[in-house]
Amino acid sequence: MQPVDLALCLAVDVSASVDFDEFGLMVGGLAAAFRAPDIAEACTAGPRGAVAVSLLFWSSAQEVAVPWARIAGAAEAEALAEAIGNAPRLPGPGATALGPGMAAGLALLARFGGEAGRLVLDVSGDGAHNQGRLPGPVRDIGVGAGVTINGLAVLNEEPELLAHYEAEVIGGPGAFAMNCADYADFADAIRRKLRREILGGTLVA
Repeated sequence: MQPVDLALCLAVDVSASVDFDEFGLMVGGLAAAFRAPDIAEACTAGPRGAVAVSLLFWSSAQEVAVPWARIAGAAEAEALAEAIGNAPRLPGPGATALGPGMAAGLALLARFGGEAGRLVLDVSGDGAHNQGRLPGPVRDIGVGAGVTINGLAVLNEEPELLAHYEAEVIGGPGAFAMNCADYADFADAIRRKLRREILGGTLVA
């Protein structure tokens, strides 16, 4: 793959707490974000004119839902949106294994087959870690490898989840955590989060 300004792994919670309708809102929101003109423009705004994106689903197990794709314009952003929208829900519902999900995302970034100016892991979910490796030490490994880890906490089931993400998930240069009230708000929140991650600057509405 040709060099990119950013390699971005989207690590998305598909555990048992995410029901069928919520999963649809989540992947639909991600797909809509990459169809938004400001996101497609952001992907080409850096000196290399492109970013690379992959999608990982995680629960008790993890599965690459969309492999690395280079986005250097609206057509490629649309193709990514289509792939995200059609991604099957694999693995099946399980525990909220946040640490293992983060580890799988870091491994996917480590396997990125190109040169990237920045490496970012974008973690989103609606529950605190409850199975497997603790997320804090996994976060520290990622930060040590030069990865920035950001979080989007969906507060529909756990109103204090943002604090968990701030303490145990995010880390690295410019790391941040956001929240949204429920999955109905996910599309707007993830678009704003992606814009901030891709541009590497402050949050833009």
